[in-house]
This record gives sequence, C-alpha cells and structure tokens, in this order.
Amino acid sequence: MKKYFKLILAAIIALVFIGTFVFLWKQSQPQPIVYEEFTPEVKDIVRSTIVTGKIEPRDEVNVKPQISGIITNIYKEAGDMVQAGEVIAKVKVIPDMQQLSSAQARVRLANVNVNQAKIDYDRVKTLFDKGYISADEHDKVAQTYRQAREELTAANDQLQVIRDGVSRTNASASSTLIRSTITGLILDVPVKVGNSVILSNTFNDGTTIASVANMGDLIFRGNIDETEVGRLVTGMPMKITIGALEDQGLDARLEYVSPKAVESNGANQFEIKAAIRFDAKTAFRQIRSGYSATAEIVLAEARNVLTVPESAVEFSGDSAFVYVIKNAGGSEPSYDRKPVTTGLSDGISIEIKGGIAQTDKLRGPQKVKEEEK
Repeated sequence: MKKYFKLILAAIIALVFIGTFVFLWKQSQPQPIVYEEFTPEVKDIVRSTIVTGKIEPRDEVNVKPQISGIITNIYKEAGDMVQAGEVIAKVKVIPDMQQLSSAQARVRLANVNVNQAKIDYDRVKTLFDKGYISADEHDKVAQTYRQAREELTAANDQLQVIRDGVSRTNASASSTLIRSTITGLILDVPVKVGNSVILSNTFNDGTTIASVANMGDLIFRGNIDETEVGRLVTGMPMKITIGALEDQGLDARLEYVSPKAVESNGANQFEIKAAIRFDAKTAFRQIRSGYSATAEIVLAEARNVLTVPESAVEFSGDSAFVYVIKNAGGSEPSYDRKPVTTGLSDGISIEIKGGIAQTDKLRGPQKVKEEEK
C-alpha cells in the first residue's frame, strides 16, 4: 500500500514540474506584435491656448475729498448705482488755526475799512446833495465804499470756508460734499463715519472715499507665456469662462498685448487685455469685479482637412512617415512606410496635406494587452 502511495505522489510531482516547465517555456516565446488599424478622418483641427486672469472694469475711479476733515455722513454703500456729481459722503472740516486767525483778522480789518468808508461816503453825499462838490468826487468816494463792502464779503466767505468748508455764496459747490466723478457702480466704500480723511496733494495720495466703476465696460486681464505671444494679433476672438459662473461663456476680442515681459515663477509672461462683449443688464446683475476667469484663444485652425492621430506618425528629422497596410485583413499584415506632408496639430490629431488618401488603411499604435496594463 505504501509502495502505491509513493508512486502516485511521485507522478503528481512529475506532472507539476512538467506543467510548470511547459508554462514557462510558452511564456518565454516571443509574442507577435499587434497594431491598431484605422483610416484617415476628415475633420477640423483647432490649436488654442488657455490664459488665466481676471475680470475687471476698464475704468475704476477712486473718489477722494477736496478738503481734509472728518466723515460725518455716508449716503451710499457698495453695490449702489451713482450718477456723476451725486453726493456720496459729507466731511466736517477741521480748520487750521493759523489760517483761521488770519481770516478772522482780515474780517476785522474789512469791518474797520467799511465803517470808515461809510462815514466818508455819508459826508460826501451830504455835500454833493447841497451842490458843494462835483459828481466826480462823489463817484470816487462811492466806489471806495463799494470796494470796502466787497472786501468784507470776501473776507467773511474766506472765514466761513476755513472754518466750515463752505460759505453762503458757494453752498451748492461745497467742498465738504464728496461727489462721484463718474456714473457707475460703487465697488467699495473703505471709510466709516468718524474717520479722518485728507485731501490729495504733493506729499500723499489722499484718502479714498469710494471706488466707482462702469460695469458696462469690462475687460479680461491675464498673462501669456512668451512661447505663444508671437502668435497673438490684436483683434483675435477669445472665449471667456468665469470660474464662479461656469455655465456662462462670454465673447471677447483681444485689444492689447504688452510690449514688455514680466518675470513670473522663472518664466517670462506678457500681459494681455481683451474687451468683453455682453448684454449690459447681465453684467450689472451677475458679473463682479475681480472674478477669476480663463480665456481660450484660437491660435490657428484648419477646416475639413485630412487627419490622423499624431501618435501614428513617425518623425525623423524634418520628415514624417506613416505605415500603410498592404494586405489588410491578412493573418500577417505587411506595412509600407510612406512619407507624408504634415500640417497643423492640436496635440492629438495632425493634418495630413499629402502622401496618403482617405481610403488608405494605416497602422496605429501597438495594442497593449490587459495583463500588461
């Protein structure tokens, strides 16, 4: 019994060894290379580039005060529409004490001059009424009296402007009222009631009361790499996609390419600007200043041309070749290496200008088995 058991065990071991040997031998044998097959296709090829940037108004104005002081009232807030000349805020003037003292002294002196001129005028008028002096002398004294009164009015106006920022004679054009310089949408009001503000002068830019922009005239601003800027031409169409509004595409037209590069992350970038075309109502309702966006620019295109996958083209120096199947459908197909003239490529398909016909069957990339994947 033990003898039979040993024989069976030996037979099993021998079969396993022989089977393993046969399996490894088959695996070591070279497998035939199988290629994909296809025919050329007529279609459009478009070569484009994507530029990242943002949406912003063409004209954005910072409204600043014409006089220094403290904000007492703010009549508008971000998101409000404003007309040119409309009041946004009001400023209370903090007078300069030296200027205030000078203005007060000028008023006092003007009062003295007016009182003296009035006395002289009353005296001369009495003599003129009695016929003791000529009309010429009367007119000279009357003119002096009028000039003294005008000087008093001017002195009072100056005092009111220095003290209050406005006088009775120019109340409608008061510098304490901060008015918008353009018609548009208020993007930001960075000040609050009680904040001190200063006017713009040689030494500082002044305090911004509000930022106002015309949201009916927007542009796309972005940067493009130096390797592609040479293909850009002013007037090229662009398709804008806004990240926050993925379902809304906007048409634009390139209107500016910077003549100077700016280095960004070790690469030279050129700034571009494109005018966006859209319905104005849509812009005011949906488009916001500063939205991130991408622009697709068509650099070149070829319509209804013969194309093949670029992976099926063999490049050698300045020449390109494809492999045409001579006995398609046979057990062992053979290939004819033919030179072709290539054209535009989009990175996936490439234009074939000559060398093959649409009816030719070509060899494509090598097929990959599932186990190799």
